[in-house]
Amino acid sequence: MTASRKNANSPMPAPKKSTSPTHPIDPSKFTPHFVWRKSSLCAEQIALSQIAARYGTPTYVYSRAAIENAYNQYKTAFRTVPTTVCYAMKANSNLSILGLLAKLGSNFDIVSGGELYRLKRAGIPASCAVFSGVGKTREEIRDALREGIHCFNVESESELDLLIEEATRARKKAPAAIRVNPDVEPGTHRHISTGHHQHKFGIDWPNARRLYLAHRNTRSLEWKGISAHIGSQILNVAPLRKSASRMAAHFTDLQKNGIVLEHLDLGGGLGIRYTEEVPPQLDHYARAIEAIAKPLNCRLMLEPGRSIVGLAGVLLMRVLHKKSTRGKNFIVVDAAMNDFLRPALYNGIHPITPVTRRVSQEKIIRADIVGPVCESGDSFLKDWPIEEVQQGDVLALWGAGAYGFAESSNYNSRPRPAEILVSGKKSKIIRKRETRAEMLRGE
Repeated sequence: MTASRKNANSPMPAPKKSTSPTHPIDPSKFTPHFVWRKSSLCAEQIALSQIAARYGTPTYVYSRAAIENAYNQYKTAFRTVPTTVCYAMKANSNLSILGLLAKLGSNFDIVSGGELYRLKRAGIPASCAVFSGVGKTREEIRDALREGIHCFNVESESELDLLIEEATRARKKAPAAIRVNPDVEPGTHRHISTGHHQHKFGIDWPNARRLYLAHRNTRSLEWKGISAHIGSQILNVAPLRKSASRMAAHFTDLQKNGIVLEHLDLGGGLGIRYTEEVPPQLDHYARAIEAIAKPLNCRLMLEPGRSIVGLAGVLLMRVLHKKSTRGKNFIVVDAAMNDFLRPALYNGIHPITPVTRRVSQEKIIRADIVGPVCESGDSFLKDWPIEEVQQGDVLALWGAGAYGFAESSNYNSRPRPAEILVSGKKSKIIRKRETRAEMLRGE
């Protein structure tokens, strides 16, 4: 394997009033690849209004430069310990984005046979991937063995038994690590917190240790490392450092007991700024982790997803209607919860702004920005300050690069949106807008 490689609180508190700021937020101030050029908001060098006119709405737009920059920051930050960056493709698994990251030298973290299939279709060998996930099937294990997966991150004793059985049948040595549940609260939303003993992920250390030792000489199994992942959108280095320290102690314990390991996999989870969050600087995170990993003389593996693609994307939407009910303003747009689920699923706060500034200063109103789906939960923002908009105006929802299209659906029989990749002055379709006929395919 070559050297290269998910804000909200747990349990989630009631939303604070500060989540609806007093003045409109301009995320271009902290998302440098989406910039204002005169009166137009641009992805790199193309106006988003032009993209909406050409490709329609709703549409996801990604900046190639933003993805490249975020990946390269990982490679630069982790420089004193051999490090493999395994992009967590569940964040955004578009084939063009996978190919872009592969060219940069990234490896990959997969969690299903479908993601393994995506890698293959993108021309990326399974040897560049680790296979995580709490519910691997026999077929998925069989396929990954056949394709030559770099390592299985095992999450239960029964999964390990199944892995050994399939490896024995295939006359192969299954490369494996155990995903240990380090019992660390990451301080994030309960739906994306994965490293506490109450969560379904991983194996507690006493049982993991027992399995490592019991299978030190199993002919169809090769221990490659030890793994952990405590959650997503983590905004404090402390829980990441605590998890790393515990995992390093487990690594050392196994080495002392004759289990030779090649890598320490600490997962991903570093948060990003959507509105007012203050995520740790990547260099500070890197220095804290490297200080723990360096004495182990092993390869460090990381599985970032959101922090690579999250700020690289926006979701374009068009204003359909405006209305006021007893003084409450609603802006109805053509995107919906089926296109972007995070606000309904996580109470995720994503700023929405117009993509064009009018010559005259528009007054600021507070409004609920909502979609057309027949659910009260189909609301992107509540009581949000925004320049007064008109029917037909194009808006951008920021921070949509991660867990946007990947979580989309056909709810209310709505075809899924297009995806566009921008590179400088050029744009290309990397996923066609789904048609109604395509939506019904297979029925």
